[in-house]
Amino acid sequence: MLHISEMLANAARVAPNAVAVTLDDDALTFGEIDRRANRIANGLRGIRVGRGDRVLWWGDTSIEAVPVFAALAKIGAVFAPLNARASVEETAPIAEYARPRLLLCGASHVQAGAELAARVDLPFPPEIPTGVADAPDASDVDERDPHVIFFTSGSTGRPKGVVLSHRTNWLRTYVGATSTPGGAGTVCMFPLFHMAGWTLAMGAWQGRRAVHFVHTTDAETLLHTTARHRAARLYCIPAVWSRILEHGVGKVDLSSLDEADTGTSATPPELLRAIKDALPNTRTRVFYGSTEAGPGVQLGDADLFRKPGSVGIAQPGVDVRLTDSGEVVMRSPFLMDGYFDDTPATTQALRDGWYHTGDLGAFDEEGYLSIVGRARDVIRTGGETVAPPEVEAVLGTHPAIGEIAVVGVPDPQWGEIVTAVVVIRAGATPPDLDALRSFCAGRLAAFKQPRRLAVVDALPRTAATGQIQRTLLVERLQSAPRTP
Repeated sequence: MLHISEMLANAARVAPNAVAVTLDDDALTFGEIDRRANRIANGLRGIRVGRGDRVLWWGDTSIEAVPVFAALAKIGAVFAPLNARASVEETAPIAEYARPRLLLCGASHVQAGAELAARVDLPFPPEIPTGVADAPDASDVDERDPHVIFFTSGSTGRPKGVVLSHRTNWLRTYVGATSTPGGAGTVCMFPLFHMAGWTLAMGAWQGRRAVHFVHTTDAETLLHTTARHRAARLYCIPAVWSRILEHGVGKVDLSSLDEADTGTSATPPELLRAIKDALPNTRTRVFYGSTEAGPGVQLGDADLFRKPGSVGIAQPGVDVRLTDSGEVVMRSPFLMDGYFDDTPATTQALRDGWYHTGDLGAFDEEGYLSIVGRARDVIRTGGETVAPPEVEAVLGTHPAIGEIAVVGVPDPQWGEIVTAVVVIRAGATPPDLDALRSFCAGRLAAFKQPRRLAVVDALPRTAATGQIQRTLLVERLQSAPRTP
C-alpha cells in the first residue's frame, strides 16, 4: 500500500542506522523513529485512540514530533498540527472545529496546551502515552484513509482543515526519492505545523535520506546547518533567500549543495539571478502549488531566465488549465480529499475533479504559466496565509480606529505584506505601526500583524452594496509613498 507508516517502517528495516532527522545537536535514525513510534502507537491504542481519530499536535519544531507523526500513521489516527506561533485565543476555535480525540503537546507548549485543553474541554495527557515496543497491527488502515489535516485560513477567516490521505502524501513526496543525488539530506526551513515541512521530510525519507530541521530561519542558522550536514538541498521562500544573500554565502562550505530551490510566493527574476550568481554550481527551481493541490507546477533551472516571471509547466501527473475567468485550476492524484467537515467549501474548491486555486493566470505560447493576480482576497505573505477578516476583527477593536480594511500589497521580499488601511475616529490620535502591532500581540500571530499602516479619510466602497473596493485600495497603496 501507498502508506506513510509502511514507508517509514521499510526505511527502518533496510537502513535502521541511517540518520533520518536532525535538529541542532539531536538526531534520530530510522530505526529509532520506528521503535519510539511503536511505543507511542501502542500507548495511544491503550487509551482507545485509533483509526480515524484526530489528534492535535501543538509544539515548536522538535525531534519529538517525528515519532508522534509516525505513530499516528501506524494506527490510522490523523495527525493535525496547530500553529506553534498562535495564541490560545487564536487556536481555540480551530481545536473546537477539529473535534479531536486528544491533544498532544511538545515540551515548548505544555503550559499553553493545558490552557487550551481547559478552555475547549480536550483530553490532554501530561505526557505522550507510551506502551510496548512491538509493532502495532495496522491491517485495518487503508492508504485512502486520512493521514493529516493542515489548518489553513480561507478568505472569510474561518479555519479550514485540509484533509490529505496516506496515498496523496505518498504520491506527493515520491519524487523526493530521486530528485536529490546520493544520500545527501535536505535542510528544511519550514515549521512542523506547515504542510511544506512534512512534505520536504517525507520526500527525503522516501529516498532514505535525512531532513535537517532548524528552530529559526535566520541566514546564519540555515547556512551553517547546510554546511554542517553536507546537505544537498536547501529550499527557502523568497523572503528567506533575500536574507541569505544579504548575509553572504561565502563564510561556509556549501560545496555539497546541489539544489537551491524556492517558491510558495512570487519570486522576482532578479532574486533568481542573485541566487545563481551566489551559488553557480547549484540547480534552482521555482515551485507553484498549495496545501490543497500539492506540487502542481515547476519552473526548471534551464528556464529560469528564458521564462522570467513564469512559474513553469505542470509536473508529471498534473493537468493545469484556465477557466473562462482566467482562474488557475488543477487536476491530479495529489489533490486534497477535501476540507474537514465543510462540504460547501469543498464543493466550491473541488468542481468536477478540478481544484480552483483562486489565482489568476496566463499561459505563453509554449504553455508556461504565469500568475497575474488573485481571485480571492486572502493574503499570502512569506509562505503563510492570512485572512483579512481575522485581522480586521482584532484591529477594529482599537479605540482610535473607526473603519479598517486589511489588504495584501505586493512586495518583492514577502510576496505580499499585510497592510492595515484605517479611518481614525474623530478626535482620536492615530496610532503608529509599532503601537498597532503591540495592540495585536497575544491576539494575532506575528505574521498576521500589519507590516504597513495607511491612514485615509475614507475607504473606497461600491455604490450599490457598500463593499470595500480592495483592489482599488491596493492600487492606491502601490502608487503611494511608504510612510507608515
